[in-house]
Amino acid sequence: MLKTRKVAENEGRTVDLPETATGPGGPRLGSGTGSGYFRREPRTNFRKCCSALTNDDVDANDGDEDETFDALQTTLDVAVKALQRPTNLLQAGHSQRCLTSPRGRRQFGASSTSRGATALAYAEEEPEEEADFDQGTLPAGKLRNIAIIAHVDHGKTTLVDQLLRQSGTLKPSTEQSSAASASTDGDTVFGQRVMDSNDLERERGITILSKCTSIDYNGTNINIVDTPGHADFGGEVERVLNMVDGVALVVDATDGPMTQTRFVLGKALARGLRPLVVLNKADRTTARPAQVESDLFDLFATLGATDEQADYPLLYASAKQGWATDQGPSAPGQAVAPGNDMTPLFDLILSHVPPPSHLNRSKPFSMLTVQIESDPYVGVLYLGRVQSGVLRTNDVLWALDAQGNKVGEGKVKKIFGRRGLERTEKDAAGAGEIVSIAGIKMGSGGVNVTLVHPEGWGEEGPTALPTTPIDPPTISVVVYPNDSPLAGQEGSKLTSQLIRDRIYKEAETNVALTVLPGPTSESLELRGRGVLHLGVLFETLRREGFELGIGPPKAVLIPNPDVPGQMLEPVEECTVMVKEEYAGGVVQKLTMRKGEMVSYEADDAQEGWVRIVMDVPARGLIGYMAGEFKNDVHGQGTINHIFKGYEPYRGAMDTGRNGALISMANGESSGYAMMPLQARGSMFIHPQIQVYPGMVIGESSKAQDLYLNPCVKKQLTNIRAAGADEKIVLAAPKIMTLEESLAYMADDEIVEVTPKNVRLRKLILDVNKRMRMKK
Repeated sequence: MLKTRKVAENEGRTVDLPETATGPGGPRLGSGTGSGYFRREPRTNFRKCCSALTNDDVDANDGDEDETFDALQTTLDVAVKALQRPTNLLQAGHSQRCLTSPRGRRQFGASSTSRGATALAYAEEEPEEEADFDQGTLPAGKLRNIAIIAHVDHGKTTLVDQLLRQSGTLKPSTEQSSAASASTDGDTVFGQRVMDSNDLERERGITILSKCTSIDYNGTNINIVDTPGHADFGGEVERVLNMVDGVALVVDATDGPMTQTRFVLGKALARGLRPLVVLNKADRTTARPAQVESDLFDLFATLGATDEQADYPLLYASAKQGWATDQGPSAPGQAVAPGNDMTPLFDLILSHVPPPSHLNRSKPFSMLTVQIESDPYVGVLYLGRVQSGVLRTNDVLWALDAQGNKVGEGKVKKIFGRRGLERTEKDAAGAGEIVSIAGIKMGSGGVNVTLVHPEGWGEEGPTALPTTPIDPPTISVVVYPNDSPLAGQEGSKLTSQLIRDRIYKEAETNVALTVLPGPTSESLELRGRGVLHLGVLFETLRREGFELGIGPPKAVLIPNPDVPGQMLEPVEECTVMVKEEYAGGVVQKLTMRKGEMVSYEADDAQEGWVRIVMDVPARGLIGYMAGEFKNDVHGQGTINHIFKGYEPYRGAMDTGRNGALISMANGESSGYAMMPLQARGSMFIHPQIQVYPGMVIGESSKAQDLYLNPCVKKQLTNIRAAGADEKIVLAAPKIMTLEESLAYMADDEIVEVTPKNVRLRKLILDVNKRMRMKK
């Protein structure tokens, strides 16, 4: 030990400092890694602690000088320990745990007689957090993990965007600087829905994939998970609930609880989470917070919430305007007074959502992966929340499937946390933190896989973490390679092997997707939550250059275990909001599709509107929701559905679709040929479109299929016509999207999907062969 240059003489004793704490320039850093990033404040406070030993006020101490001297020696030990810690911890934002924190400054700013004693009490008060700091991990008390759940279009993503902006995590978009100068209120303009980063999400205005982000508020790291609102993407919601300790339930102050609100809330309550409720869009004149609060409490009671869960805190907010408040309407019928910002929501998250302190960091490392990411530099990343232990770079991990079998291993190359929309590299992560890990190699799978440290588990060895069961798929389709006459002209990935490999890769990350062998050796059967769920997958494949044929969607039937020979089919709880004059037509159509009425009541939010709840088989909604419903309600209505359960098969149903107009020629369609064909039905194609025999070009006005030739050209001769040519007038064709085509096609048809076109065609193109098969 080297003597300090300033020696405190107290009864002939000297105070020593470790060699690593002194040097020619005063206190210096030890040999830890990353010393170049060390901050200046610990050096300053260290010198203050040293000078305290020779301060004159020591002599004025009325207490025991031996006790004072020992306390000051402890003060120096604490300061030296702060200098010797790895500096990357300070860089990661944990310097508040050393002497530079506000609490530390308050304690060391006390009288000299209590400086050493308070430092000792501070070091002994929270030993677990101090240990976490030494290991390079966030203290459990400084962590909050929360998921934002709601029905579609109730404002989840907009709310997350506001939290990112008002926390200072998200900066204004430079591309919109000109728009900011032109704004009427002078406020800074931000990009809209930054969490919807997928191209399909931006085009459709919906959230498809769950995404994790992180913000810092008052020294606490808040991990926020944005979830989809459509029932078809409910699997995304179910899998992320493993990572959080609380949920924020966002409810529209006008619409109130809807079908997906019931679904996501039921999943959260079943996991024992305590929700906090945000009544969004409270600034609207149509808001009815009192009635929505009553309906919401009834929903909690219906779902079997405990007394603790039913005692939920409530905030009124406008995510679009960026404010939240806990003050409701001053009187019934009055609007909610706007707040200033999102501070009440930030504070409520800190006070209501518990920290992950129940997770043990002294055990070996384990983590359940919930999502697979990709990085161009480090490769595959596995996202999840650390369930136990501490993870550091260069640790060796095993990958275990749900049955506990080893499916991969590897050395941890990188650990990434979150900071807004960016990944931030870390050296260590403890239980409760949400991180992405690079360096693990797996043969197959990736989601719901347990990553564990192979040692420290005792005689039984490492075991797989339990996974959350996912609701079963309800709709199935068969996928074929494209074999039409136009195959290979637009796409680059045509073979069944390429299609098979890509779909199996998708099934590794899409937990709600099930892949089974198809009826032929080159086909596959895909099962999902709905037409939208599968349609998004097919749209992604076509944008990647795939060409494929998709069979008609069908309901997934299962045998009844209680009644031999009876089949069960999935039934959806369907909620319709529609004007009263159109309600009769909707009820009639759903009744024809084997629907059963549950309730019919007037809507309190809008006069002249009704709310209809019906139980409809999933197969009955396939063709109706795509476009027929919009025509029945004249664009003034909404329909939502949620999986209810399996019930006995209700028999065959007549969807009322007419026959098809089928091309019998190969070539380019012409307006000259299509004009007289319009009397046969409505067309699906424009002129100058390539067609082939067996391609469906329209819907017949009768129940039977009609074969037409849309490629006839006008014969040109050298004989002058006696009269003028007839003017060609064509009605606008009905152009269907991919999801509409999937819902529209008949059992003997398939949808041909290419990067540039979506065509409807017969499964068997040869007309003679089709006729023989019908006999």
